[in-house]
Amino acid sequence: MIETQQSLYEETYDNYKNYVNPPLARVMKLSGSPVEVRAQGSTIWDSNGKAYLDFAGGYGVFTLGHSHPKVIAAVKAQMELMSLSGKTMFNVPLGRASKRLAELAPGDLQISFFANSGTEAVEGAIKLARAATKRHKIVATRDAYHGKTFGALSASGRDYFKETYAPLLADVQHLEYGVTAGLEDALRDAAAFIVEPVQGEGGVNVPPAGYLRAVREACDATGALFIADEVQTGLGRCGMLFGCNRDDVVPDVMTLAKGLSGGIIPVGAYIARPSVWNAAYAKHPVMHTSTFGGNELACAAALAAMNVLVEDGLVENAKARGAQLLSGAQDLVRRYPTVLKEARGLGLLVGVELTSEGYGGWIIPEMVKRGVTAAWTLNMQRVIRLEPPLVVTEAEVSTALAALEAGLATAQEKLGAL
Repeated sequence: MIETQQSLYEETYDNYKNYVNPPLARVMKLSGSPVEVRAQGSTIWDSNGKAYLDFAGGYGVFTLGHSHPKVIAAVKAQMELMSLSGKTMFNVPLGRASKRLAELAPGDLQISFFANSGTEAVEGAIKLARAATKRHKIVATRDAYHGKTFGALSASGRDYFKETYAPLLADVQHLEYGVTAGLEDALRDAAAFIVEPVQGEGGVNVPPAGYLRAVREACDATGALFIADEVQTGLGRCGMLFGCNRDDVVPDVMTLAKGLSGGIIPVGAYIARPSVWNAAYAKHPVMHTSTFGGNELACAAALAAMNVLVEDGLVENAKARGAQLLSGAQDLVRRYPTVLKEARGLGLLVGVELTSEGYGGWIIPEMVKRGVTAAWTLNMQRVIRLEPPLVVTEAEVSTALAALEAGLATAQEKLGAL
């Protein structure tokens, strides 16, 4: 058995080194990354049979936990009928998933386009805004993360990911996140303002209450569209159905992905007000299409996942467990001030900011050693994010906080030895 486990690790490492991503393979091996082989609920098991509480959460994908049985059953049933759309006829799961999303979405958001990922959803939203307004400029925020395809990357706010591919889209302007001064002036000639209700990859940055309301007012005053990027914050992650519910606003377009299928099948979508959709595509219904987007399996998964989210009370659980997680993390800030600067978040999207970026290299491995995963944020690597499935229990949150404290104690001990 030990030889089998070792051979599986060696096979996987060699495949990564030779065929997937050679430099990443070396980094993962040096960090002691195990091989994942099975997952259920909030737990992942590696090839040695060790269990890990998943507090990285696939960067927000596993809203329903891993392998939710109701979603898997829906996908299996659909697979027996038809897996991919023929595209020349009506698609029953696509229609049902779009209707359910409209029922859950804020206000009069109604018309959906189903894609395959969050970055594709953002690309579609940008194209929709330009087509509907006949304007070109896109305004976004610094430290934003909207994806890595060309248009989404142009709107993202960290130069590290952009410089290699320059020049990107023209007419993109970035403003300070959470600040409304100058917003209306920037939007006067803009097609859209795209913004995350909480910046995930930017360091789990929560804007002041009322920020999105001010965004809505500025867009109304200038004719620019308000695109809410809810790829990471939507569908219960923030302890409410959508992050924009915090300010009780309705965007013109909202992008979704990550948890849309409950962590079973890749799927993304954007949903728009009918007036916006019709301004762009009433006379051009096939201007924006996707071969695989809106396929039967993805839509069956999305429909089942949205139903489970509501029926199982997972939004309420995210709010309660998120309060527990944030309170516990803030207590650790008080107890480990040399290592931790701040803990912040909304619902089950919590970030702990370190006093130095390098400390994460001590903390995260110690957490993994104790059976809890965590991850950095891409645009602010001194922030460790805690983003477990919405099915997480009170006991599991306590276990994760204990693992985080062990990592902090290790970092503090190493600092004392320097």
